[in-house]
Amino acid sequence: MQTHKFIKEETGQWFIDLPEYLANGGEKGDLQMVLGADTMLDVMANGANHVTITMADEPFEKADVLLLMELCDPIIGGGIYLMEKFEGKKVMQQMWLCAVTQFVFGYMPAKIFVKREA
Repeated sequence: MQTHKFIKEETGQWFIDLPEYLANGGEKGDLQMVLGADTMLDVMANGANHVTITMADEPFEKADVLLLMELCDPIIGGGIYLMEKFEGKKVMQQMWLCAVTQFVFGYMPAKIFVKREA
């Protein structure tokens, strides 16, 4: 289980705060949350410009689940995930999670369990 902070910049763009990715030669642009992930972060942040999320590839108490629907072509990388519910409310939010997900978990999990931290 790990906890990460997501920050919405003045431009309205969401980024995961992942300094270890940058320290390993990754680029900031790779950390931008797009194609549905940004929309879901807007919901999770509830109007704030940041949100902290605990995530794991195994279930844990009060976690919602992202289901891997499709792995993307290796050139694009990442996968398409679906979040059916968030904190008990139906959201049916589809999102693309890029290959940085593989950096975080070591692979592209079939399920990612997430919980917004207070």
